[in-house]
Amino acid sequence: MKIKEKMENLKESFKSVKVKLFLTLCLTILIIIIFLIGVNSFALEKFYLYSKQNTLEDVYNQLNDYYNGNDHELDLEKEMERIAIKNNFDILIKDEDNINIYSSSNDFYYVIDSIIGTSDNQRTKEILVSRDNYTIRLQKDFKNGLNYIMLLGMLDNGYNVFIRVPMTSIQDSVTISNNFLILMAGFTILIAAVIVSIISKKFTEPILELNKIAKKMANLDFSHKYRVNDVDDEINNLGKSINLMSDKLEATIKQLRSTNIELEKDIEEKSQIDEMRKTFISDVSHELKTPIALIQGYSEGLLENVNNDDESRKFYAEVILDEANKMNKLVQQLLELMKLEYGKREFNNTSFDIVEAEKEIVRKSQVMLDEKEVSVEFAGLDSLKVYADDFYTEQIITNYLTNAIKNVKEKDGKKFIRIDNTVNPKNGKSRIEIFNTGDNISEENMARIWNRFYKVDKSRNRQSGGTGIGLSLVKAIMANYGNDYGAINCEDGVTFYFELNRGE
Repeated sequence: MKIKEKMENLKESFKSVKVKLFLTLCLTILIIIIFLIGVNSFALEKFYLYSKQNTLEDVYNQLNDYYNGNDHELDLEKEMERIAIKNNFDILIKDEDNINIYSSSNDFYYVIDSIIGTSDNQRTKEILVSRDNYTIRLQKDFKNGLNYIMLLGMLDNGYNVFIRVPMTSIQDSVTISNNFLILMAGFTILIAAVIVSIISKKFTEPILELNKIAKKMANLDFSHKYRVNDVDDEINNLGKSINLMSDKLEATIKQLRSTNIELEKDIEEKSQIDEMRKTFISDVSHELKTPIALIQGYSEGLLENVNNDDESRKFYAEVILDEANKMNKLVQQLLELMKLEYGKREFNNTSFDIVEAEKEIVRKSQVMLDEKEVSVEFAGLDSLKVYADDFYTEQIITNYLTNAIKNVKEKDGKKFIRIDNTVNPKNGKSRIEIFNTGDNISEENMARIWNRFYKVDKSRNRQSGGTGIGLSLVKAIMANYGNDYGAINCEDGVTFYFELNRGE
């Protein structure tokens, strides 16, 4: 039964566009590589022979010109040496009395007699060129087992000329080239797999599936997936986003359940575990109801063609995508908060300059700062080393800065945000303060702002109100470090602060 199911799954996988694209590209690449290997194996050596025989003929003609008195300005010995080195030639010239005039290699000088001797016919494999005064042929030296291209000829003045070039280099080149092509085929197929995976994500499914998916997601059933097609429109992009959201939520909820089980085992003796778990599930269920309801409502609107114009359909799709992203961000933050509260996160503490980290976060937040028309001032120390986990420290700074940007207001003609880096003289720890001009926080809200999902301004819309978890994360992180943090009302605004151990 299991084998049958596996076979069915395998058949289904071959029907997918992703697999078809991958197999098509792989087959195309293999055909090209095989073609190139064939060209290398059969054409490259012939082209090499053709090129070398032309070079041999050119050298022969050049020697004739020299001895015929047409090119006396040429230093023959130096020119022959240059040609021999450049082309890997062995060159030997003998006069009518068999006396050596020039030899580029002593080895060639000693073996030339055996090459042109009685065993010559046995050594010759193929005559490439035959002229009145010379021949060019393939020849094998059985003494060293090497193949050569050999020119044997007589110059116009009666001198004998012998030029030889080994074939080993081209044979090695063909082997190396073919091996390289095989290696490149593997890399190309690997790259093609990545490209196909990216392209396949752009295919979408019909809008009819969206309502069904949204209803299942409302019941936390993420088993149904949107089938993509090749139509490039807003609905298609929406389907892809919902699939992505569904996969992330399903994985996150599984991870949450797994984490809950693990936490229950670790702290099963603590009586408050049941209450904390119930609170967490209640928070998740409560916070997910609104975005899921919005997704379902707008999906039904798209399905029923409530608005026929493209702009309205695009707006509906954007709302669904925005709510999906908010759901994913909320669950991820809740998961991170839960792990921090239960001590399941290991901190990678290092020494770093927190002022540099602050400036980078301000740079990334410049768009929000420009929208609020507010500037950030730095005060205190220009450099301050801390010993902490840089990731979680940046989370604290980001949450404080984002909170300051959202709440900054003009006060007494001033509107700004200030980051102050100092050392607490009482305990010697690094102290970071982020101040914004604006309204004070009431005493009642001052203690509640660190609770999850609590928002001072209940009237904020969903676009700018945040998740209400940011300060809870700060509280959990600082609880792990055991350092001081908090908020202070000032005359013309509010200051949020935290302290960390000094770095070296």
